Amino acid sequence: MLRILIIEDDAEASAYLAKGLKELGHLADQAADGDTGLHMAQSASYDVLIVDRMLPKRDGLSVIEALRKSGDQTPVLILSALGQVDDRVMGLKAGGDDYLPKPYAFTELLARIEALARRPKAGGEVVTSYRVGDLELDRLTHTCRRGDQDIPLQPREFRLLEYLMQHAGQVVTRTMLLENVWEYHFDPQTNVIDVHISRLRSKIDKDFDKPLLHTIRGAGYTVRDTSD
Repeated sequence: MLRILIIEDDAEASAYLAKGLKELGHLADQAADGDTGLHMAQSASYDVLIVDRMLPKRDGLSVIEALRKSGDQTPVLILSALGQVDDRVMGLKAGGDDYLPKPYAFTELLARIEALARRPKAGGEVVTSYRVGDLELDRLTHTCRRGDQDIPLQPREFRLLEYLMQHAGQVVTRTMLLENVWEYHFDPQTNVIDVHISRLRSKIDKDFDKPLLHTIRGAGYTVRDTSD
């Protein structure tokens, strides 16, 4: 399972890609403009970014350049109707890892994504699992264990716990969760976070002596081992 961000302003094309990737078991987030795409790419951990070159607010090459300048080396596949050699060279020089002209076959796009995901990330190994105390989350097998007990999680619960464990020991606000787990860029006055936090806590803490998921009153939530 890969976590992929699609930055594409063509709603139909983006939905088609997301649907195809999700049917294969991957997680696919979507952004419809360059500013939103850059923010999402900087706020969460992705295995591959699919970036359309021509985007509103901030063009695709500008998004890639900003990520590279900040040290983000997440593999990027550029999609573009501009398919000439000079266009491809420009995209690769901007920091793209691969360039696929439109129109394209979904099978080829998938093969290119998988090839990019197999590359080790620059500056270190690919993070495939997280551990806090005796709680472990494996991104490759999409499994969760605490001690010797398997903990079944629904996809949204998995993403919620993944994000919390990525920021272990830090306070994660409701806004951060809404934007990075639910993809809301406003507060819809929903209790969805409270419901999922409650369900997650009942699974990872209820039958164990020491809680790992903590509510920080007035601030947010954190996953931490209090014995550290």
